[in-house]
Amino acid sequence: MRLMESAENYLETIYVLKRELGEVRAVDIANHLGFSKPSISTAMKMLRENGYITVSNSKYIALTKEGLDVALKIHEMHRTLANFFISLGVNEKTALEDACKIEHYISDETFDKLRAHLKTE
Repeated sequence: MRLMESAENYLETIYVLKRELGEVRAVDIANHLGFSKPSISTAMKMLRENGYITVSNSKYIALTKEGLDVALKIHEMHRTLANFFISLGVNEKTALEDACKIEHYISDETFDKLRAHLKTE
């Protein structure tokens, strides 16, 4: 099942924040993304109900194996695409923004070919 773009963004954000902060709460996600806490709470409920995250009694959010798999895939796509665009001469801000858009729509086949091509350069 392919997740919606917003769900993939939330999972990637949780992954990145976990690496930066050690522990992640909804307020951290809200601050990072610039969204309201109620919006984040609604999204976290959906991710929890679908088995992508767990929430501890202390309200810390953690990725399940399924959530981590999605987050790692999206994060790799984001980094690879952004680095590719930067290597073409695109400024970093634009490269990061474009990579964030494309990472949700590029096919696995196309991404695999791009990744393989970049490794042979």
